[in-house]
Amino acid sequence: MESNATAVRLYSLGWREMRTYLFAILFIVGNIVLPQLCHLFPQGGLILLPIYFFTLIAAYKYGLNVGLMTAVLSPLVNSALFGMPPAAALPIIIIKGVLLAVAAAWVAKRSKSASLLALIGVVLAYQLVGGLIEWALTGSLASALQDWKLGYLGMILQAIGGWLVLNLLLRK
Repeated sequence: MESNATAVRLYSLGWREMRTYLFAILFIVGNIVLPQLCHLFPQGGLILLPIYFFTLIAAYKYGLNVGLMTAVLSPLVNSALFGMPPAAALPIIIIKGVLLAVAAAWVAKRSKSASLLALIGVVLAYQLVGGLIEWALTGSLASALQDWKLGYLGMILQAIGGWLVLNLLLRK
């Protein structure tokens, strides 16, 4: 597993690079298509947490700038086009997406590899901090724990799926 992790080339693309915007568009499209597929199943969005998947990949592989654009624009475009997530849920989804982008970019920069343990840490970190922020903003512990109660499968899929995509599909 570690030999695969070291084969991944990680980038930190700047705001002046065209590739930053091209990759962001690609990951935003992924974050539009994947949630639509997941919403075909009852509570698919709540269980699988698909809006975060490509944000994780974007920030880990291509850096904070690509991750932030993906984190902020994906839910806004999804909400505008499809009404999901609902407008009332956008602030916390964007906050969690930004936390995910920051955590993923930071861990990638420090570790310089994409290990499964690192990706698990990223997912747990953004969900823990995001849940605490959601609790502070809403005053509802039940809302703050929803991703942990319903979305644990999505968190597992983010870590394992992210590791697979980074190590098997995006090696170079």
